[in-house]
Parts: sequence; structure tokens; C-alpha cells
Amino acid sequence: MDGVRYDTIHGLDVVVVETPTATASISLFGGQVVSFVAAGATTDVMWLSPLVASPPTPIRGGVPVCWPYFGREGQPDDAPSHGYARTAMWEVIDGRTTDFGGTELTFAPQGIEQVALHVQLTVRVGDALEQQLRTHNPGSETITMTEAFHNYLRVADVGSVRVAGLGGLTYLDKFDDMRTHPQHGDWVLPADDPRSDRIYPGAGGEYRLIDPVLQRAIDVTVHGGQSAVVWNPGEHGAAGMADVGPHWREFVCVEAANAGPDVIDVPAGGTHTLTQTISVTPL
Repeated sequence: MDGVRYDTIHGLDVVVVETPTATASISLFGGQVVSFVAAGATTDVMWLSPLVASPPTPIRGGVPVCWPYFGREGQPDDAPSHGYARTAMWEVIDGRTTDFGGTELTFAPQGIEQVALHVQLTVRVGDALEQQLRTHNPGSETITMTEAFHNYLRVADVGSVRVAGLGGLTYLDKFDDMRTHPQHGDWVLPADDPRSDRIYPGAGGEYRLIDPVLQRAIDVTVHGGQSAVVWNPGEHGAAGMADVGPHWREFVCVEAANAGPDVIDVPAGGTHTLTQTISVTPL
């Protein structure tokens, strides 16, 4: 279809979607968006590590699809982190032009028949980036799952940004044995221990990343996702990650999720949909 072509980024096979208002690239490995640039913009919304490993190592950056579980929640220690979807090959199964002049593609993963649930991902590219992750349970019993869009959002310096929409909530701190803490005001990178791995249960679904250096705000609006996750490994954590290393200041993950206590029960014959919309506005 018009405005859709195949290319490679860092050796990855990607589908490039070009519309009058934005361009996006979606990797067939992992089914994840690795780039989203509004027309006229010079800086990508997404951070993609320049230290890219080859498949089957998961892609570090963009929007990894964590499914059918987040982290290793409810799974054995040897389970692949963040599930099977992010290391599966995906294929385009449908595509159309939207009523608003954007482009919509639907993807399905291949080779994960061991999962009793079925999943499809729809990506809409236009004024904003919209993603829908639809999970269907074809079985006869309820299945419990967790999930996330693990958004790596590019910033000028993680120490200079803030995330609005989380004030007044409580969070589970993975760096503090999952103890509960109150969030006072906007999220900022802690000064005394500059790293973050927080799950905010029952979050409101509207989050704004404010970057005063890049002079932009990135809005993440979520439906069907009860949790927010804010993650950056910090300098010491990143030093042990071959695909992050010195680049840890270039991103913060603001994730749309169902994780921690916010698990999803998909009834027999039922479908659950997690939707996020990412848009950018100048400050």
C-alpha cells in the first residue's frame, strides 16, 4: 500500500510507514516500533540503542511488547524476561488508510504456539502513534496475564526531565524490595541514587514527559492499562548492560502496563485490549 515500504535499521528488517504528519518504523523482530518522528521534527520520540545486538537478543529501545507477562511475574526463574512476544518474528496481516489520512497496520507473531492466548498488534501512524495489543483467550478457562508497552522515550538528559501524572500515587520500588512509597509531585530522577524502577498500580492513564532541553512534551495516554512503570537503570546498572552502557542518560521508560497487583484475567472466549497513544507537543 502507498506509504509503506520495507527497509533495515541497525540490521533489523523493518516496515517503514510514511504519512503526511509522521514517519514510523516497526521491526518485524519483536513487533516493536523502533522510531517515530513527527513531520518537520529533527529528534526521534524513541530511543534506540546504538549498541544493537543481533537476534535472538531482544532489541534495546523503541517500544518492546512485553507479553504475556511483564518481567518474570508469575513465571519460573528461567522464563524469558518480559515474555515471548519481544523475541518472536511478526508479520503484517492487514493494512489500511485511516479516515484521518494515517496508516494502520496489524501484526501477528509467529512461532509462539506454546502460549494458550492469541495476540495481535495494531499500529496507527498519523498525528500521533497509537498501538493496540489485543489478547484473545480461545480456551475454556480463564487465564491470568500481565503485559506492557515498554516505551523507551528519548530525552536530552534523564536528569533534567520530569514525568507528570503520577503525583499523589504510590509506587512499588524494585530497588527497595518492592516496598511501597508515596509519589510526591512529578517523577524526577532521584538525586541521591539516580536510578528508577517503579510500578505505579492503579495509575490514571495520562502521563506527560517534559523535556526542557529538547523543548518538547511527550504525552502517553493509556486505555486498558492500570499500571504505569518508570524505569532507568542509572549509571551503575547500565554499566553492566552491554546494550546501554554510557547511553543511560539518553532515555527514560514511561510504560503502559498491567503489572504488579494489576493482573488481567482474560475469561474463556474473551478479549482484553491495551491501547496507548503517544503524541508530541512543543513547550
